[in-house]
Amino acid sequence: MMKTNVGDIDRILRIALGIILVLLAVENGWTWAWIGLIPLATGGLATCPLYSMLGMNTCKVKK
Repeated sequence: MMKTNVGDIDRILRIALGIILVLLAVENGWTWAWIGLIPLATGGLATCPLYSMLGMNTCKVKK
């Protein structure tokens, strides 16, 4: 399993954006809006491969 690197606020924004884009794709037939599956998946899984490659992490550090 991949390491969690997406924080709470980041997750909420990704999921919201993903849902909006997927709804636009379904309702309006906008093919490009299916790209919303990416932020929806990364938000749902709390991991972003791009963040991993760039060494980024928006999770709070637990001590």
